[in-house]
Amino acid sequence: MRDILDLDRYPLDQPGSPEWQALVDRCRADLARDGMFNLDGLLRPAAIEKALAEVMPVMQTLSFTHRRLHNIYFSKTVPGLPEDHPALRQVATVNHTVCADQIAQSVLLWVYEWAPFIWFLAAAMDQPVLYPMRDALARANVMEYRDGEGLNWHFDRSVFTTTLLLQAPAVGGEFIYRTGLRTADDPNYDGVARLLRGQDPDVQSLTLAPGTLNVFFGRDTPHRVAPVQGERSRVIAVFSYFPRPGVEFSREEQIGFYGRTG
Repeated sequence: MRDILDLDRYPLDQPGSPEWQALVDRCRADLARDGMFNLDGLLRPAAIEKALAEVMPVMQTLSFTHRRLHNIYFSKTVPGLPEDHPALRQVATVNHTVCADQIAQSVLLWVYEWAPFIWFLAAAMDQPVLYPMRDALARANVMEYRDGEGLNWHFDRSVFTTTLLLQAPAVGGEFIYRTGLRTADDPNYDGVARLLRGQDPDVQSLTLAPGTLNVFFGRDTPHRVAPVQGERSRVIAVFSYFPRPGVEFSREEQIGFYGRTG
């Protein structure tokens, strides 16, 4: 794994050591302050090249083009909200997705399933334990955004979202987010409506470098990917973990995100 991850800077393979604990403490502090933490350069340059070499032929031939109108919840209805509520405003998304079952013997799946990586994430997120998702399609995805394409506003299903950027575009593709817009006790529908109208002054933008691990509060942090401009696409891996075992998407969700079931 040392050929894949920079374990000299980030000692994920030394759980319980002072260096490991210092990294965990730093990540917890960043999460508390900013709603996210980043490990720049965690994935080594040679591993990025290998991952792209494994993924891009699949992306170019077998990926699913996710093109649809949706609301920020990726759900047709929300209990307690009328259908014409501005929080349910429709937005457009276009990207291309490769699923875990299409890259089973890849660098990215090795990282996703590596136990010390999962232990570190659980500690950094202050969770007793994390489990890889059981869903054969959704557990680990690679998403590509080509010229003019982007991912629009949405909330994730998992509390935390874990990504590894593989390729950045020359222009566009920024990660745009709004920390702390809602909580488990307050859905803040009016705040969501203001966000969708472009009237939220607390929206932030982040440009990541390839190889960066980014972890943030995906369930309560609305986020999007700005449209990419130019020939070089944005390519990012998205890993899904949960604090309970056996999590799977419904058949409807699999069809909506991947065009098939698995």
